[in-house]
Amino acid sequence: MKYTVKKIAGLIITLLIVSMLAFLAFELIPGDPARSILGTEATESKVQALREEMGLNRPLPQRYGQWVKDFVTGDMGTSYSYQEPVKDLIADKLPVTFTMTAMAFVFILLFSIPIGLMSVRYENRWIDKLFLIGNQVTMSIPPFFVGMIFTVIFGLTLRLFVPGGYISYTENVSGFLGYLIFPSLALALPKAAMTAKMFRNALLSEMHKDYIRTAKSRGNGPWRILICHAFRNGILPVITFLGMAAADLIANSIVIEQVFGIPGLGRTLISSISNRDYPVVEAVIVLIAAVILILNTVVDLLYRALDKRIVL
Repeated sequence: MKYTVKKIAGLIITLLIVSMLAFLAFELIPGDPARSILGTEATESKVQALREEMGLNRPLPQRYGQWVKDFVTGDMGTSYSYQEPVKDLIADKLPVTFTMTAMAFVFILLFSIPIGLMSVRYENRWIDKLFLIGNQVTMSIPPFFVGMIFTVIFGLTLRLFVPGGYISYTENVSGFLGYLIFPSLALALPKAAMTAKMFRNALLSEMHKDYIRTAKSRGNGPWRILICHAFRNGILPVITFLGMAAADLIANSIVIEQVFGIPGLGRTLISSISNRDYPVVEAVIVLIAAVILILNTVVDLLYRALDKRIVL
């Protein structure tokens, strides 16, 4: 219980620090949001009137306190560019990014777990050597470059999808999911390679322990030993890595959305930074940070539940 409370308290404190840094960063950037909205031809009186309306003339601590209070209650402000509530804008984009990262996470599991098991089962054979070579190559390629390769090969050459031909989930769910397959794969492959290698190394370490030798002496076959005995302990370090991988997927989704022309949170963040749409930028940054912190906290709690040796 104390471990859980400590983790949740750390999550809240870290999130407060992130929110403060996000708010202060855009307050210190040169430029006046009111003038950006009204244009360079606006009179000073109109600019000052809008600044007063937006609350920009109030002291900085007061504005931050009000922003945190509003954010917690669900009021994320109004977008300067889109002239709509930020929460509505995020609610429209969040399913896109969430679906893509969730699909990528599933691909990581589908690739890394079987490949790691096969590599250990056939250690030092041609399957294992092929895995090590392919794994090294895949890990060295960043997701955005994988996305570019997929666009050229599967989009422009094989025409399995139309680059830039994004289909909204509100129009056609199957078309939406189909378009996200290649972006999700591009996002997942480098992390899948890392996960498979970590899983392989963890399993190989377990295979040399006493309880595995005992299982062999009782007549258990190779696959039964791997899956029923070594798997549980071998997967523990992978669980922590998967938590970090999930957080990294969210960060890399920003670039992947740019490559494939997907209107998700990442693309909205980039355009909002360019347009000095601070309410959107601040809300998206805090939201992404919150998701990453929650994921890491859940992973830590899960690891604690699976391995009671972890102490405060």
